[in-house]
Amino acid sequence: MADKFLLKKFSDIDISDPFFDPLKADYPADANNIGFERWFARKAATGTTALVFDDDEGLGAFVCLKDENEPIELVGEMLPALPRIKISTLRLAERYRGKRLGEGAIGLVLWKWQKSKTKEIYLTVFEKHDLLIAQLERFGFYLAGYNPNGERVYVKSRTELDYRDPYKSFPFINPNFQNAGYLIVDDVYHDTLFPYSELKNTLQEQVALSVANGMTKVYIGSPTSQLPYRIGEPILVYRKYNGTTGSKGHKSCITSYCVVTKVLVVKENNSCKMTVDDLLQLINNKSVFDENEIRAKYSNERTLVAVEMLYYGFFGAGNNVNWSWLSGNGYWPNSYPTTARLTPEQFKEILLEGNVDVQNVIIN
Repeated sequence: MADKFLLKKFSDIDISDPFFDPLKADYPADANNIGFERWFARKAATGTTALVFDDDEGLGAFVCLKDENEPIELVGEMLPALPRIKISTLRLAERYRGKRLGEGAIGLVLWKWQKSKTKEIYLTVFEKHDLLIAQLERFGFYLAGYNPNGERVYVKSRTELDYRDPYKSFPFINPNFQNAGYLIVDDVYHDTLFPYSELKNTLQEQVALSVANGMTKVYIGSPTSQLPYRIGEPILVYRKYNGTTGSKGHKSCITSYCVVTKVLVVKENNSCKMTVDDLLQLINNKSVFDENEIRAKYSNERTLVAVEMLYYGFFGAGNNVNWSWLSGNGYWPNSYPTTARLTPEQFKEILLEGNVDVQNVIIN
């Protein structure tokens, strides 16, 4: 069963796997280039690691990052040396083309870049890799030029973020947001939608690949009042504990934060605002529910709302902010929490309680 991305040493990865054949073909050794196979051997000898995704058929994805501080040679110009992260390799297996593993891989890479605090991240890619290029442009990489090998050079800079689009600015939150909110997710669904938000001593359930590793999530709910979310606003994901052991005030907690990309009223007082087929197309593989469950919700619920969001970050094991702290510090509303409006300062204070480096998440 497929699982999430893990770090592996090059020396523990089989370069004879057919997964690597396209890289060997794209990067042969010649008088000017070391070639992929010799490069891989050098990395293995130095104990280098890569982000890999395995499934029952073998390698599904392979990502390698490199710290650099040197000029980038382009045709007709030279980008000056400065601290950067280079994505030296990013490849997905053909069986994952058109699925959401690429989105997940880019999201993980950008999280690592954010943590490094370097100004730029870049990679080189041949024009034929059109799906990868489309994903890079969606996440705010821009074409800086071509290198002498004929590859496109795509760069993303933390000083040139486009906050008009939550994908292009990911994983940095627009510093000019006006309000934030809460999204309440039952524990059984939370651990599927947000697989990197591990709770201490909680075993993650095995989840569907398509949901677990994309950065775009869709939550479907039946609110009792109109949701106040606005596109571009951050929301805090609250994992509602439904178990019978221990204190719910300590086990129910905020684990993650997202940015809203769409809010769609599907049904309102039994009036259908969109067809079930349109809903299924929107959700695709971004929800925990399968087609039969979605159709059942569409038929049975009087009110149905779909919230699409981009998974911007998580607190991690031991850092989640529980209900007892929220309530004790005046952050939990008396009304139903999904209607709450948090100020930017309140949102930042909750992030700080979750040990998030706020100045590296919300930057001007």
